[in-house]
Amino acid sequence: MKPATLTFIKQRFTEYYKDNPVITPNSVEQREFAYIFFDHGYPDEIRMKRHMGFGSADELHAYIQSLVPAHAYYGVAYYEYPGAPTMAQKGWTGADLIFDLDADHIMRGSYAEMLSRIKDELIRLLDMLKDELGISVHDRSADIVFSGGRGYHLHIKDLAFRGWTSRERRELVDYICGIGVSPAVMLREDGHQKGWPQRYQQLLHGYLTHLAGMEERETLHELMTLKGIGKVTASRFMSEVPILQETLMHDPSQILIRDQTIGSVLHALMEKDTSFYRQIREAGIQVDEPVTIDTRRLIRLPGSLHAKSGFRATPLTPRELENFDPLIDAVCFTDDRDVIIDVRAEYDISLLDTTYHLNIGVNQVPEAVAVFMCCRGMAEISDKTAGSDHVT
Repeated sequence: MKPATLTFIKQRFTEYYKDNPVITPNSVEQREFAYIFFDHGYPDEIRMKRHMGFGSADELHAYIQSLVPAHAYYGVAYYEYPGAPTMAQKGWTGADLIFDLDADHIMRGSYAEMLSRIKDELIRLLDMLKDELGISVHDRSADIVFSGGRGYHLHIKDLAFRGWTSRERRELVDYICGIGVSPAVMLREDGHQKGWPQRYQQLLHGYLTHLAGMEERETLHELMTLKGIGKVTASRFMSEVPILQETLMHDPSQILIRDQTIGSVLHALMEKDTSFYRQIREAGIQVDEPVTIDTRRLIRLPGSLHAKSGFRATPLTPRELENFDPLIDAVCFTDDRDVIIDVRAEYDISLLDTTYHLNIGVNQVPEAVAVFMCCRGMAEISDKTAGSDHVT
């Protein structure tokens, strides 16, 4: 990043923080804070300053306004001594329950497509927590924060979870992600029941239908690719497919007691390298597992700016999620002041309900577009004037 570009971004961030204090987390005096600054060499050289504590919201705001970080974080944990230099000295007393969803873990596509997809995934998570696990996700019990990048953070505020260990959080994440799904357990329950028994049985029925529609030779070959499944076992299972389909529809609990061969194949289908296992994982919610499990995790500070997009880490309630558009609602900079940038490739950018076509080379664009392009590394501040190539 050129010095002029780094200066431009830091100036815009300075203007933002002058009038927009960050959202102070509850029990601020018990939290650890951390920052990445616009040091010389940023963004190629990243240095994080952490193990910081503040006694009040005013201290926190004054620090950010004074030093203007590129990224600002706070710890999900509560400590007796948050400013202690080592984790062992901090005195852990509990931690918030946090879920992190990032579009990078699910798909590749345009920025707008990724933001739309991860929003859908968050809605699925909210539904699963509420309908299957009985976890309250209404406006007073859950906070949502658009990360400013490609995802969302869901904060569950119920105090009952604060003392959960990593092991308990691991069990919750396993359920949400579909990790450790057991055919024996899934077939014990009626498939009309909501949750994993229903999802598993629907996917298994689809797989059996897939096998039934193949040529016998192809079916045999596919089954023999499963770990530990030979020709005899594959042939026996193949002959059982029509009966298994019928049994699955009416009394799934009878499937595994029919024949040991069936259990062998169903368990082999759950190996990580099978297409059926991938379907199971896709039926789960694609949350970032380590974030929820880690009881000392750092998470982006709501109200702060994300230096890889220039967007605000935007807090919102579950009720506000449906109408939230990050490309409008998380944009903090103006579209009525122009900036000249040098663009590295041809782009179409959607921002503030407008689509901008940018040509390679010098373009004159609104400030909001310039901040986004420069933060993303897609453009630099130009030392030239805009010519015939410009934004349309």
